[in-house]
Amino acid sequence: MKKQPKPRVAFFDFTDCEGCQLQFANMGQTLLELTELVDIVNFREIMSEAGQDYDVAIVEGAITTDNDVVRIKKIREKAKVLVTLGACATIAGVNGIKNRRPLEAAKKTVYGEKGALVNTIKAMAVHEVVTVDYAINGCPVYVPEVVAVLKCLLMGKPYVVPNYAVCVECKMNENVCRYEKDQECMGPVTRAGCNSWCINNGNRCYGCRGLVDKPASDAAKDILQKYGLKVEDILNSFTLYNDSMGEKYDQEFK
Repeated sequence: MKKQPKPRVAFFDFTDCEGCQLQFANMGQTLLELTELVDIVNFREIMSEAGQDYDVAIVEGAITTDNDVVRIKKIREKAKVLVTLGACATIAGVNGIKNRRPLEAAKKTVYGEKGALVNTIKAMAVHEVVTVDYAINGCPVYVPEVVAVLKCLLMGKPYVVPNYAVCVECKMNENVCRYEKDQECMGPVTRAGCNSWCINNGNRCYGCRGLVDKPASDAAKDILQKYGLKVEDILNSFTLYNDSMGEKYDQEFK
């Protein structure tokens, strides 16, 4: 029986810090085992040469220029499977902070008088421009979830992104609620799948995985009221990663 060729995988980045690709590169033994199942043909974090033929495109970063729109469409045309990697690619991430301001004002704030020369558009998640087959949320991505998604991809199965709150995972991990420690936390309305990674390590949830489809916003408001916080406080915290979806959050909490 003729051996099936390995899927060819290429990594691409747009507007991002490349931290999610570094998470991938730091997978160590798991990455070595992965190379037995796929051929990585383009990944500048770990190799200097780049191939142009690929089956799977793994994309990090938000779409923020007209050139980005053209480029991601070309990548989508060539790829049999497209995977978005990290918050910038899945929900526009920190890049979306500019979306609530007039674009010209945002450019002037960052670039001064030369802002008019900058080619930029509103920050968009990749799925707002092309069809996405698999999405890996987070900033940075959670390596066990990366592995789970890749397994599904290689087996031709869909990956079901959790649609319950991080609080569920927190309870399972027996964490003390951040609100009990006088910390603001996005866990009650943020999509799970990270195994409450940040809270497990003594931090709080920043909402980098985006909002669950049907957030318990009334319950979240009750929590805020119980601990003496205002809705505006939670909305301001959400803007770090989710400002590109600002109207959706406003509607849920106001």
